[in-house]
Amino acid sequence: MGAEQGRQLLESIRKRKLTYFRHMMRKKEGSLEKEIIQRNMPGGRARGRLKMRWMDNIRTWTGLAMKELLRLVENRQEWRNGVQNASNPRIEDG
Repeated sequence: MGAEQGRQLLESIRKRKLTYFRHMMRKKEGSLEKEIIQRNMPGGRARGRLKMRWMDNIRTWTGLAMKELLRLVENRQEWRNGVQNASNPRIEDG
């Protein structure tokens, strides 16, 4: 796989993951999927190095805190602009 194909794949993954995030965050409170993504489940993680969480990618790609993300998912056009900005390949990605 070439560098250009790798960038296109990363862009596609980012867009899909961000689109799915918006879909889940617009669900009603108490939705199991929403609770899992927000990590509101009881219990803990075993000792050792912390694993990369699903939300870690979303926050890193957008550069936004959870509160800002939840506000942004309510406005379709703003969200689309955010997804476009977050999913575009950048020099530091490749």
